[in-house]
This record gives sequence, structure tokens and C-alpha cells, in this order.
Amino acid sequence: MNEQLNGISEIRVFAPATVSNVGCGFDIFGFALDQPGDEVILRVAKRKGIRLVKITGDNGKLPLSISKNTCTVALSAMMEKLNLNFGIEVELHKKMPLGSGLGSSAASAVAGIFALNSILKKPVTTHELLPFALEGERISSGATVHADNVAPALFGGFVLVRSNNPVDIISIPIPKDFYCTVLHPFMEIKTDYARSILPKTIAVQDAIKQWGNTAGLVAGLMKRDYDLVRRSITDYFAEPVRSELIPGYKQIKEAVKMYDAFGFGISGSGPSLFALSRTKLDALKIGNIMKKVLYQTTKIESDIFIGGINLYGPKILG
Repeated sequence: MNEQLNGISEIRVFAPATVSNVGCGFDIFGFALDQPGDEVILRVAKRKGIRLVKITGDNGKLPLSISKNTCTVALSAMMEKLNLNFGIEVELHKKMPLGSGLGSSAASAVAGIFALNSILKKPVTTHELLPFALEGERISSGATVHADNVAPALFGGFVLVRSNNPVDIISIPIPKDFYCTVLHPFMEIKTDYARSILPKTIAVQDAIKQWGNTAGLVAGLMKRDYDLVRRSITDYFAEPVRSELIPGYKQIKEAVKMYDAFGFGISGSGPSLFALSRTKLDALKIGNIMKKVLYQTTKIESDIFIGGINLYGPKILG
């Protein structure tokens, strides 16, 4: 057995989906979900290097090329930096929709590096894993990398990305009675297009309101002031333009107001939508009405995901 390994020859790891932006926190807020997520199986191989041997759940859309897949790019960066001299085989099982606004590429990258770290005799810290995950994310998001999906997927919980360069991640404590409903319409929005339509400038008055809401959301979470969270989650920057890409958005948002939701918005660049509530029963009710209104308004089918907030990030399945 290679002296760099702890004796484990195969491991299976889950990494969670994430909700980013969270309304007013464009590119700086994100939280991890209990479900869905991605799974990676990693095996130690005799032949050095990385081989991506299998991908499922992607309908053939993802590349098997080591240099183009977010999971294997992150693994390559980690193996090179740590000077690891053994080989690995990788299976990637997509358990969440692509192009959904739920951080699919980030989950794959995080699952891969967490799996690799777990089989090392001298593993690195979770914070030291972050740069490798960001290298994987770079493949899907381009030259400008944002940590608002990668960080919550890796650390769990609700995070604030205070800075991307240098990366500065801050964990925000959240109430225990914090449930999330995610509606995923069966459609896809390209992240690069959703970013291209954003305004290049923002009016000073809107910027002031946005900054106030950003601070208010953090304060509301830390104080368990749900009404403050509800008032603060409003977005004056991305939502006004991105909501036009999502059929039925206004009707769904209006319907959710009739229930005990203390937050609603677009997850990432969409098309998935999220709603926050204090009980699982409320989350179920909200999910049903979101799904119903979407179909009645647009005839678009959808999935709903309901659960608490993932506080631990990735986990070993076997």
C-alpha cells in the first residue's frame, strides 16, 4: 500500500446541493441543503494519474475528459499540490439536476476532493481543501470564480463570502427551525447567460437598500428574527432581471406569501426557486403550492426538494 494512504482503497462520498445569493446576497451568500446532492466513488488504482471511468445521471451531457470535468479538475489540482504519487479511478453519480441553480458543479468538485482527503494518511484541513474545489468550479464558471456554492457545499451551513480574492469565508449561525423548500422547474438556464443580462451599474438608492438588506439578513439570522429575515431578503439587483427568465415566477411568489414563509427567491441563477419556513409541515405545504401554481400557470412540470439545512457539508457513505 502506498505510504501516502491510510489503508482505504475505495470510498463513496456525498456532497450537498446549495442555494446561493439568497436574495440580497449576490455572489456572497449561500447555504447547503440536506438534499439533493452528488455522489463520488473513488478507488485507488495501480496506474498513476486520474481516470474518470463512469458518470451517471447527466444524460450524457458531462465530459469524461479529466481536464474538463469539475470533479477531476479539482482532484488534479489537489494531487499536484500535495505531490500525491498514486492513481485513482473516479465514478461521478449526479443526483441533482444540471443547470438548476443548485450548485451541481460545486457539489461534484467538493465530493471528489473530500473523498481523496479521506483516504490520505495525512489529510489536510477543510479550509485547505477550498482552493482545490474552486479550481474545479473555474471550469464551469469561467475565469472569475465565486465561492458562494463551493463554500457551503464544503463547510455546510450558511456562509458569507466576505472576499473572493483572497478568499474569506465566514460561517453565519442559523436557527434550528430553518427549513427550505426548493422548486426545480424542468427547464435550464445557462449561468453565463443569466450573468450576462445583469445590470452593469446600480443606482445609489438601490445600492443603499441592497446593503441594508444584506446586513439585515445576517442580523435576522443571528437574532432569530424571522420577520427581519423576511424584510431583508429582497433583492434589487439580480431578481428583477433574472425573474423574467422563469415562467410563472411572479405568480409563485405571490402564492407563497399566503403561507408562513419568511423568505423566497431564486436559487443561484435559476431556474430553481427557494422558500424558507420554520417547520417541515409548512415547507411541504409551500412546496405543493409552488408546484401547483407553476403547472397551472405554465404547464411546466417540476420537482420539489424539502429539508433542513445541511450543517456538516460532505459525508462518507461507505
